[in-house]
Amino acid sequence: MNYTLNQLRIFVKVAQNQSITKASEELHLTQPAVSIQLKNFQDQFPIPLTEVVGRRLFLTEFGKEIAIAAENVLNEISAINYKTLEYGGKLAGRLKMAVVSTGKYVMPYFLSGFMSKHSGVDLIMDVTNKSSVVQNLENNEVDFALVSVLPKHLKVDRVELMENILYLVGNDNILKPTKTMNLKSLAEAPLIFRENGSATRMAMENYLSSKHIKVSKKIELTSNEAVKQAVVAGLGYSIMPLIGIKNELKNNSVNIYNLPNLPIRTNWNLIWLPSKKFSPVAKTFLSYIIEQKENIINTEFSWFNSYK
Repeated sequence: MNYTLNQLRIFVKVAQNQSITKASEELHLTQPAVSIQLKNFQDQFPIPLTEVVGRRLFLTEFGKEIAIAAENVLNEISAINYKTLEYGGKLAGRLKMAVVSTGKYVMPYFLSGFMSKHSGVDLIMDVTNKSSVVQNLENNEVDFALVSVLPKHLKVDRVELMENILYLVGNDNILKPTKTMNLKSLAEAPLIFRENGSATRMAMENYLSSKHIKVSKKIELTSNEAVKQAVVAGLGYSIMPLIGIKNELKNNSVNIYNLPNLPIRTNWNLIWLPSKKFSPVAKTFLSYIIEQKENIINTEFSWFNSYK
């Protein structure tokens, strides 16, 4: 057998995604390039690694075993690289994070300075909904998580990063509600929600419930970006975090409506398990956040002040 590290990486990524298309996107390769390397890897085994059922790709039992072994090999290679950097006096290792969907507008700004300073650190950041983020943390799969609503069932330590402000938004150019937008007209309007498990959806549902508003027309979408584009297109109204609509406010493609008890204010929190045994990378990152968070907020998020 004469397989390469590149083939191992490609096979592991295909195994994780069960999709050549998704694997190629994450690896920044073309689909044909991934398919060729996958075939070259398969040709070195007498037993199939994958099978296609109903146009979907699945790992065979043998393929699952090879995927585990391949991932272990890659982890060992990474460990060698990290050890080499450490002996050269550099901070090295992996920083693993889970971030709620809207947090992708927040967390990169708290990471960029740290990652620039420590070139030996690799970042793995999973961006998903709140339920999955909390599950990743609870299963000890990440060092830190970023949430705007603290999990009630899980004891965590935290650093409060910055305020999270949620407004009712729509597109005046299409919906023209400025003279009539009130609680009564909101109840009659099409409303756009995030999926179940989203903290933004929970905040929106709690607000509507507190105002005894029964939704007449409901649209459900599975990402903050999808909700934002639907609002811009005039499909309806939504309660959205301010952090995610900076450009849309600037170019007047969305508008903010002032209704009773809005905006909703929460906080972005970096959280971790109290029992977590921090790696040198995680420990250094936490110190960086505590020392630099105010500078980052003042530098990167000063535009917030116009809407508070």
